[in-house]
Amino acid sequence: MTLSYNPPSVINASTSRQAEQVKPRAIDLPGTDCLIKSQVPLAGLTSYRVGGPAEWYIAPRSLEDLQAGFEWANSQNLPITLLGAGSNLLVSDNGIPGLVISTRYLRQTKFDAETGQVTASAGEPIARLAWQAAERGWQGMEWAVGIPGTVGGSVVMNAGAHKFCIADILVKTQVLSPKNFSNSFEDLSLNDLGYSYRTSILQGDPRLVTQATFQLRPGADPAEVIAATQRDLEQRRNTQPYNLPSCGSVFRNPKSHHAAWLIEQTGLKGYQIGGAQVAQRHANFIVNCGGATANDIFALIHYIQKQVQEHWSIYLKPEVRFLGEFQPMK
Repeated sequence: MTLSYNPPSVINASTSRQAEQVKPRAIDLPGTDCLIKSQVPLAGLTSYRVGGPAEWYIAPRSLEDLQAGFEWANSQNLPITLLGAGSNLLVSDNGIPGLVISTRYLRQTKFDAETGQVTASAGEPIARLAWQAAERGWQGMEWAVGIPGTVGGSVVMNAGAHKFCIADILVKTQVLSPKNFSNSFEDLSLNDLGYSYRTSILQGDPRLVTQATFQLRPGADPAEVIAATQRDLEQRRNTQPYNLPSCGSVFRNPKSHHAAWLIEQTGLKGYQIGGAQVAQRHANFIVNCGGATANDIFALIHYIQKQVQEHWSIYLKPEVRFLGEFQPMK
């Protein structure tokens, strides 16, 4: 999951800098061992395997590095985009202006046997955390094994599967603001997050989730928890297209019907624009069949919305986030 922080006063200036096609280079991030890299391709860092470059890019390995990245971006008056596992998002073919901060190396976990709580850093893959819990005989995260995102992104979007979600297990999360990076970190409780279906108050909020604490149930037979986790994973693999690049579910489910049912009943399974196709196995997935562009996927999303609206008078709200500039669809 990704969050964007875009100061209104610098978007045009930053886009202009990107248009100048800065030659690839790297500079030291002051006070750290990190490099700030220029014009880094993002396609390989997203689950769709599409998208242009980051104007500037860093991958901090500690919270101190993260704070230094915020400080540098603010000193350069650059917008900041936070990138987790690169799932559940679509990066424009033109790339992303400003500084992209990847949390992929922020991966620490701590299991507390006395409380039954596990605390994990933002960049920890949620599926890997589910397996770690299962191997200890801790119940409560079996459902998360097929989610292709990180802890940070899962907390922000209230990720869920098999009728469970992050809100069912979250105790608290720690956040950091790009503008108040030198101050102490802020803890938010479950009630602070305003959770509902696939949403929280952190969506559209510049604050970055740095870690989260979950309440699980230790003491079960590890073999049984592993078996349950494996069953959940197999169910997802049997019903969803894991063989081709995708972002996961594209649309949120309306209250009346599942998005996949609406799309399938509209006759759109297999419909294709360029290299982007409505998946045959699950209609709420758009897959990259090879050679797709971000604009192909964006156009297909718009086409699905238009067709479903015409047939059912229902607007499908995207679950996927759009980063960068896209051509408006007619």
